Amino acid sequence: MLAVVPVREGVLPAGGLEAIAECAGNVVLIGSNVAAAGAEMVGTATRIRMLEAGAFAPARWARLLAAHVADDNQVVLPGSPDGRDLAPRLAVELQRDLWAGAISIAPHRIELARHGGLIINEVVPGSAFVATLQPGVRGVEPGGPAVMPAPTMLSSNPAEGDEPLPVDASVIEVLPPDVATMDLAESPRILGGGAGLSSAGAFADLAAVAEHLDASTGATRVITDRGWISHERQIGTTGVVVDPQLYIAFGISGAVQHTSGLGQPEHIISVNTDPHCPMMQLADLAIVCDANAVVTELLHRLDGHA
Repeated sequence: MLAVVPVREGVLPAGGLEAIAECAGNVVLIGSNVAAAGAEMVGTATRIRMLEAGAFAPARWARLLAAHVADDNQVVLPGSPDGRDLAPRLAVELQRDLWAGAISIAPHRIELARHGGLIINEVVPGSAFVATLQPGVRGVEPGGPAVMPAPTMLSSNPAEGDEPLPVDASVIEVLPPDVATMDLAESPRILGGGAGLSSAGAFADLAAVAEHLDASTGATRVITDRGWISHERQIGTTGVVVDPQLYIAFGISGAVQHTSGLGQPEHIISVNTDPHCPMMQLADLAIVCDANAVVTELLHRLDGHA
């Protein structure tokens, strides 16, 4: 299997490393300043091909890729915004089936999450297909080469005799996402609130702290059932699977229904009065304290009252 990962200005998208790991390290990077993304793949990538293609243009990229990946029967893209844009166009160029929203991909079996993850469909694909892998589900455990393999540079010139490109999308401006409303699965920093927060006011203060820190707000099922935040912000088995760089848990004990949705955050901080709860055991930094008091003091300081 081959991972195709779109790159913007040398940065891998959410789920990029997971797609590479799902394909045993075999990857084609396409985009702008792709060489700069190499350092992120150390320990995961085993074979690297790079295609410097400039600004995101899904129709043009799909046409360029088709010439280079036609011999790779199974092509996997991360389910990031660019990956979801590129995958259907690439499937059309290659004249293959597209399987979107997969949580597990193998040459002869694909598992697809449907209805918010409540149903998992297992399908048997044809011998050649294009698929997208949901970010944050698989996780990555580096075990490949400790140094980046020497990449092969691919030509970005269209093949002679190619038909004219179809009408393409053009990027007018890239706007940063609103951390308060962006998809939790793609958020790099998340503050989560649990049953240890004693009131709706305390949770509102947590959301204010998150805004100060340019982080998204998530919650356990207890909080969403109380109506303090919408269910789409619930992290766990019956909610969203996340994989942030930083996760700070306030008053969350760490029941398996919640931690199963955490993926593999790079850093976890937990604030809880119970030093022995599962979330404190998972944390890189465990703070034994009342979560309500910590949220109140953080907001006080971030508002400039320190």
